[in-house]
Amino acid sequence: MTAASDKAGTIDVLVVDDDFMVARVHRAFVERVEPFRVVGTAHTGAQAIETVDELRPDLVLLDLYLPDLFGLDVIPRLRTAGHDCDVMVISAATEADTVRGAVRRGVVDYLLKPFEFDDLRPRLERYAAQRGRLLTTVVRGQADVDRVLAGAFVPAPAHTLPKGMSVETAELVERALREADGTLSATECAAVTGVSRVSARRYLEYFHGTGSAEVSLRYGAAGRPERRYGWRA
Repeated sequence: MTAASDKAGTIDVLVVDDDFMVARVHRAFVERVEPFRVVGTAHTGAQAIETVDELRPDLVLLDLYLPDLFGLDVIPRLRTAGHDCDVMVISAATEADTVRGAVRRGVVDYLLKPFEFDDLRPRLERYAAQRGRLLTTVVRGQADVDRVLAGAFVPAPAHTLPKGMSVETAELVERALREADGTLSATECAAVTGVSRVSARRYLEYFHGTGSAEVSLRYGAAGRPERRYGWRA
């Protein structure tokens, strides 16, 4: 993790995404979490490298599907240029080779798009806590090293239903997704299954969290984008 920002306690962030609207949404998400501050955005790999050189952020939120470079190829170029900023991958890429490549390049986290604020917030908070431990710990022995690394690796949750969710309703929602002609919103899923919209959304998010369902965003003329869910083949 990087050295402390010259702004006491502040973690400066660069948001990199080829989609201007998505970058704007991600910027708004980050700025809702203390002590993070977005200092800039970039929309290509080359622009990301130039902006890091200019602004020296502590953390880069890096999209992988950039128009000029694959996002993971940006990281070694940053290191060659002498930048030690941390990188959190924000991408729709689910290929195992891509995830392994990100880990080999030392990313601090990997979050699949699309996501909402509540998906990003705990990852930022975990990063801030880990960074704080690294900056303040004096290493005298293995116990100190273990404390620094605590929380760096979070085990994947078991695919069991959370408390308050029933197998019967989960099966209804799963069937609705499997049989849908395309994708479903939470409102549409509720109409098909007969459960409330809130319940439908909860089960849909559960399936998204376990990797069984994928999410896409539909942007309307105004307001928040609509989350639409589809069963992974």
